[in-house]
Amino acid sequence: MLRRSILALVSIVSIAAPARAGEIALVCSFQEEWCRLMATGFERETGVKVALIRRSTGEAYAQIKAEAARPRVDVWWGGTGDPHLLAAADGLTEPYRSPMLAQLHPWAVAVADKSGSRAIGVIAGTLAIAWNEPALAGRGLKRPACWRDLADPTYRGLIQSSDPNASGTAYTMLATVVSIMGEDGAMAYLKALDANVNSYARSGSIPARSVATGESPIGITFLDNALVQIAAGARDVRTVSPCEGTAYEVGSMSLIKGARNPEDARRFYDWALSAPAQALGVKAGLSFSIPSNRAAPLPEGVPDMSTLKLVDYDFVHFGRPETRTRLLRRFDTEVRGAVR
Repeated sequence: MLRRSILALVSIVSIAAPARAGEIALVCSFQEEWCRLMATGFERETGVKVALIRRSTGEAYAQIKAEAARPRVDVWWGGTGDPHLLAAADGLTEPYRSPMLAQLHPWAVAVADKSGSRAIGVIAGTLAIAWNEPALAGRGLKRPACWRDLADPTYRGLIQSSDPNASGTAYTMLATVVSIMGEDGAMAYLKALDANVNSYARSGSIPARSVATGESPIGITFLDNALVQIAAGARDVRTVSPCEGTAYEVGSMSLIKGARNPEDARRFYDWALSAPAQALGVKAGLSFSIPSNRAAPLPEGVPDMSTLKLVDYDFVHFGRPETRTRLLRRFDTEVRGAVR
């Protein structure tokens, strides 16, 4: 399960019941500190109260789907784009064309186009391998440079990943290796990797924290999660973009269909796409991804994506319910369900 901070309310509003006028219920799939900052920033800017719950991307999608008949959430902010596309395909989210679209990067607007205006891009970032330098050096182990390196038996029990059934990060990683190796090759690789994995976290940010503390010498995460830990003082953390190629995520946002407060939900949506709102996480050292608003500042140390080797990642294909269901079923039976 997630750490002790799964549930973080930033006002006296209770998540146990749908919010009322002048209040919104926000489910957030970025790191908790950034979620809190956005919630309090919106409250301060608009006077609208926010009830905040932090969920991994997969958990947020599961909650929204389970509550479809009586939504308790107004806005879903954050997490990888695929589950947002899945929620759009399932009719769980509401179409909305924000007046902020003209200010956004094309990759952010593309999410709206692909989802029938039921989602929008808020950040972009790349997958990375992170490791704790002293933890590896003390064991006399080489630094990983490629996806295939992680299946080396010398790393047995030293790698933390996340569960693609719950984590958007892990599903993106699964889809990335499928893009590189094909489905059968990817499942064979992930089965070999499984022997080296000590645990599958419920959130893709947890492996970065585990690497920072030395709890797990190696972690699979998004680059921004590792950079957050480095900025917080974890100077032993190193990262690499895998040599075979990596994928980028477009962290997204959606409005929940049938929500109790659509007007205030749209106010948050528009505000969250503004340059000042997107600057909050960057200035606080909580966001190390590329903001979707072209006028928002770039985080220090974030590489230009044009300098990286990127795989041909098909967001629409991997966001389709039938594709996701098939890949997760194969992962559960051929990787997690296999006898070691």
